Parts: sequence; C-alpha cells; structure tokens
Amino acid sequence: MKLSLSSKGNRKGLLKALFIIHCSLFIIHFTSAQTLSPQAKVSLITVSPGPELYSSFGHTALWISDPLYGLDRVYNYGTFDFRTGNFYIKFLRGTLPYILSVHSMPNMLYASQLENRSVKEQILNLSAAQKQRIFELLETNYRPENREYRYKFYYDNCSTRPRDMLVKACGDSLRFLNVIDSTLSYRDWMNKYLTNQTWARMGMNLGIGYPADVKASSWQAMYLPDNVFDEAERARLRTVDGKETPLVANSLFLFRATTADESNAFLTYLLSPDFFFAVLLVVVFLITRRQRKRKENGFWLDRLLFGFVGVWGWFLVFLWFGTDHGVTIWNPALLFIMPLHLPLIFWVTRQRNSQTIRTYFLLTMVGLVAFFLYAFFQDYLYGFNFFLLTLLFRAFYQYRSASTQTAKTTYARS
Repeated sequence: MKLSLSSKGNRKGLLKALFIIHCSLFIIHFTSAQTLSPQAKVSLITVSPGPELYSSFGHTALWISDPLYGLDRVYNYGTFDFRTGNFYIKFLRGTLPYILSVHSMPNMLYASQLENRSVKEQILNLSAAQKQRIFELLETNYRPENREYRYKFYYDNCSTRPRDMLVKACGDSLRFLNVIDSTLSYRDWMNKYLTNQTWARMGMNLGIGYPADVKASSWQAMYLPDNVFDEAERARLRTVDGKETPLVANSLFLFRATTADESNAFLTYLLSPDFFFAVLLVVVFLITRRQRKRKENGFWLDRLLFGFVGVWGWFLVFLWFGTDHGVTIWNPALLFIMPLHLPLIFWVTRQRNSQTIRTYFLLTMVGLVAFFLYAFFQDYLYGFNFFLLTLLFRAFYQYRSASTQTAKTTYARS
C-alpha cells in the first residue's frame, strides 16, 4: 500500500498515526521495561468511610509516583463494571468479577472530595529494589488477562490485595506486629462501621452465617482499610544490613474531610428498624388482645406474619446454597427466619387440629429463643429484636390457645 502526503488530509492522518504509535510505544516501555528513578515513591493510601453502603468500610489503594518520568498511578482493587452481563444476578450470587483499575491521584482526590472522605497517605520506606518489585507486580496484575478477580468480602478485597502485594514485594523482610485486637470476630469489626446504616446492619447480620462469628486474627482483620493503616503504621522492615526500620517513613493527610453536621437523632430513630418493628409489636399486641376477648384464633394474622418470614427464609437458603459469597453458609438466622413457615403456616392453621397447632408453635418458639440466645452471646441484636418478640408473642398466644383447646378436648373425652 502506498501512502501519499500530497493531500492535507493524508498528512493529518499520518501525523495522528505517528502520535498514536509514539504514545503506544511509550506506554509499553513504561509498563514493561521502565526502571523507576531514585525519586520514585510508593505509598499506601487509605480513604475514610463514605455515606453509601458500598463505601461504609473505607478503601485502600497503592500509589506509585515518579516525578522524574511523570509517573502517577493509583492502583485500586475495588472496581466493577455495571455493563457486565447479568450484573445484578452475578452481584447477588457473589460471582461478579472485580477488577484492578488505575487512576491518577488528582482524579482520586477529586472523587474523595466530592464525597467528603478523608485521604491519608503513608509513604513507605522501601528500598529501590522493593519499589521496582511492587511496581512490576502491580503492572503485571493490571494486564487485561490478570486484572479480574473473585471478590470476597472478608477474605479477598480492596484492602487485602494491596497488603498482599506489599508482602510479595518485601518478602520476609516485612514484619507486622499484630497490633489489631484479635478478640473480635469478622462480624464485630463489620458492625463497627454500620452504626449509621441501621437497615443495612440488620440485613447484613441476618444474611451472613457462622463464618462471620469466627475470631479474626490481626492479619484477617486487615480486610478493613483502617486496620491495614494501623498495622502498616507499626510494621517493621528489615534492611539489607540486617537492621530494622519502620515500614512507614511518613504519614500525612492528602485531604481532610470537613466535619459533617450531626443528623437528628430522633428522626434517625423514627426511620430505624427498631421503631418500625416496635410499632408493629404494639399493633399486633392490640389485635391479639381483641382476638382474645372475642375468643378468636385470628390465624389470618399468623399467616401474614409467618408467611412473610418464610419468604425471607427461602431467600437465606438461596444465599447459603445458591451463592458463592463464602460467609452466608451455616446461618443461625434460619432458626428465626425459618423457610418452612411457608407453606407450613397455611397447612397447620387449616388443619383445625389443636395438637398439631400446639406442636407447630412450640417448635417455632424453641427456634426463636435459640436464635435470640445465639445472637445475644454473639452481640448482634440489631434492629430485629422487636420483630422477634412479635413472632414469639404470636407463637405463645397460639400455643396457649391450642393447649387450652387440647385440655378441653381431653376432659370431654374422659
């Protein structure tokens, strides 16, 4: 093929092509063969929690900058693409691929400022070889064929991955001092960050199972960005001459969030699950009191309450067996949100057999009390207390009514 420069359009096309080729060669050179200069800097970046649920736990990133070559790359492991096919199904099932993305620091700071989230930098005291090593590891991980990974909330996320990259780059010379409290469970740590997300806190505590109640070691607790920051702040690094030096050379704020106005505590309570279910308990109590005076069973109310519970119980079963989150298995909440209420509540209440009704509601009460005791000792009675009491109250009412009916029947037969 011949390329003519006789026309103005061809000359512009050639210049554009040469510019693209030049930029491509520069990028390839930088990401595969570039040796960092002595002025290069590697930093651990910690972003404070944000207002939305997905940002409630904060964020960790690695920043490599080299002023000599104009290098400014922030590596983020918490990115996903909304354009992914079957996005919501994959997100729900825990199979949505997360990716490593790269941004510039000005862009990251701009996004953090929009959400009023503080950004802290820990400049790492790495040797030239360690800086080069972590740069190469991150660039290799950023290749299209390597950048996707399967996100796990507690075990493999945007905080654990930067930590693991540091360990790979430094090897045995890096030593964490395990300063993080190791007496808390994964769930305990999670709940510390959900104080203002009352509905989400309730839902997440009911949705996750026994794995969340395992005590997290200092290493495992670094699934949270603040814990990575605290461990890095105390970590030690052994130099080539055998001496130990702090991992962090200097810590500073790149952006400090402004103090947010305190929300109205009373209004917050009115919008919380505690208030909603407290009102429900009062309503159910008044309806039950009326039914008792009229000597009615009022099974319609039980079908409504326990049928609703059964629907959500089957959802918990789906989270256990139909997803790959890793923390939704062996869920004690199934004693409370029992899936078999749907359809059993309809079958039992249509039998008109007092002994069957009595047994059903007795087993229901046992399950409710068992879960209450488990949640009490694991310290996550958040939001659903009054709803549990509502179910327990109705189960006791029907159990007592059925027991009275059974006693009358037995007396009549005798």
